[in-house]
Amino acid sequence: MTNMNKIEEIPVYMFMGFLESGKTTFANETLLDRDFTEGEPTLLLVCEEGIEEYDEDSLKSKNIFVEYIEDTDLNTEYLLDLQDKYKPKKVMIEYNGTWKMEKLFSIRVPKGWTVVQVITFVDASTFDVYVANMKAMMMEQLSTADMIIFNRCDENTKKAEYRRSIRAVNRRAQVIFENKDGIPEVDDDELDLPFDIDKPVIELEDEDFGIWYIDSCDNPDKYVGKKITFKAMVHKPSNYKANEFVPGRFAMTCCADDIAFIGFKCYFDAAKHLKDRQWVQVTATIDKEFYPEFEGEGPVLKATKVDIAKPAEEELVYFN
Repeated sequence: MTNMNKIEEIPVYMFMGFLESGKTTFANETLLDRDFTEGEPTLLLVCEEGIEEYDEDSLKSKNIFVEYIEDTDLNTEYLLDLQDKYKPKKVMIEYNGTWKMEKLFSIRVPKGWTVVQVITFVDASTFDVYVANMKAMMMEQLSTADMIIFNRCDENTKKAEYRRSIRAVNRRAQVIFENKDGIPEVDDDELDLPFDIDKPVIELEDEDFGIWYIDSCDNPDKYVGKKITFKAMVHKPSNYKANEFVPGRFAMTCCADDIAFIGFKCYFDAAKHLKDRQWVQVTATIDKEFYPEFEGEGPVLKATKVDIAKPAEEELVYFN
């Protein structure tokens, strides 16, 4: 029998980014050119008005209804009124780049509303400026995204550097670079690895940890079954089991608060004897498993040997 009380899921798509980052352009193309809604009633909530405008008449002809949201409008009662008024099957939110995500996530949304995708848009020509002056806001937009689109890219865009730094704070997001015509660029920034992955055991130099970490995040299948040895610092999260720890390094990034600890979960029978911030030499086999925190598979280590080691000469690693 059909469950008559089952609540129908209403997918919510969020567009993040600062003013003039390309959110409205993308939304217009998605809604009008690609017929994303397939004629189903769709509610478009616009929390920020830029130079690019929506053609409300064209959208309405496709059963898409635009509502502009002020700061004071973002509350449960107002959203419930909009749900009753339009009864949408899909919801799209062009979010204000200066509002905190918790402003939306902390309120009770109409039943069935489920965020299924968060896309963050970045103007590549102003990225460094925003990171330098609005780091916390930029960090939130990047770390919560399922997809990150750098637009307005040119020959000076530091694509490899941006991608590597983002991987330190968000391992699951797809990163796309578009040129000034809005055409995705072919990724020609394949990492030039400073170590040989075809050796019986991959031997990482201390300074190569960051490069290996990024490449493993992007290409986990390439490393499954490989053996590796490297020097790292021990981190033991409070929710880990006795046989689990993270051997990692502090890395300099352009997206987080300058420094972030990076590493993969490691299984080791004697992990309970290890101490936080202890330096070790790890020998392990690389595998992959599902990570609930970023809704996908990622590398995991199964250590056969963990020895106490001297600290690395340089505590920080870099993505270059």
